[in-house]
Amino acid sequence: MSDLLRLAAVRAGYGATVVLEDIELSLPERGSLAVLGRNGVGKTTLLATIMGHTTLHGGSVEYRGRPVSRVPVYERTRLGFGYVPQGRFIFPSLTVEENLAVAERPGPWTLDRVYDLFPPLAERRTHMGNQISGGEQQMLAIGRALMGNPALLLMDEPLEGLAPIIVEVLIKVMRRLIREESLTVILVEQSARHALEMTERAIVLSRGRIVYSGESRELLADAALLTRVVVAS
Repeated sequence: MSDLLRLAAVRAGYGATVVLEDIELSLPERGSLAVLGRNGVGKTTLLATIMGHTTLHGGSVEYRGRPVSRVPVYERTRLGFGYVPQGRFIFPSLTVEENLAVAERPGPWTLDRVYDLFPPLAERRTHMGNQISGGEQQMLAIGRALMGNPALLLMDEPLEGLAPIIVEVLIKVMRRLIREESLTVILVEQSARHALEMTERAIVLSRGRIVYSGESRELLADAALLTRVVVAS
């Protein structure tokens, strides 16, 4: 199976500051990857680098065999990159439906399909972005990314700060996106257990470097290893 995404010897950061060092990873079509590690180790920077939001100091990013290191963010979105950022970044002055419609691109994901995935959004379609709950805003952020009809979906801590009942709803949605839809998913999540239960493979970052790479189920089954590589990262 050919790789959808490949990073080779990537060094990246913000301006002159280098955060990521020697990052090597590849992900096949319909693959899923958990990115684990403590706060501040470079997880968000990794997703931002894939999207093109950081300064690339070395190495390359390839998408479907094409170098995209110099491709601007808006063009990566057109190529099939979808991004659910930490913090959601909902447009507060737009309605729920307008937040979704602004990201619409041709493909199987439509307003009706997003509303079917997240019924609360259909009920609040005329509410402004700042008039819905945090859980509904997270649904909206995921729905907005899907409206771009991505092949690659990057999700940065989608469960952060949410009530347990909302967490369970979103876990079911993410499992569906990973297992039933034709999406390749990279998931950054503080809850290692949730992330590993949903994904096929995992990496652990420490100080901007990959210190573990392997199958999610193997890491989940080895409590001692999980504690060592994640907690100590």
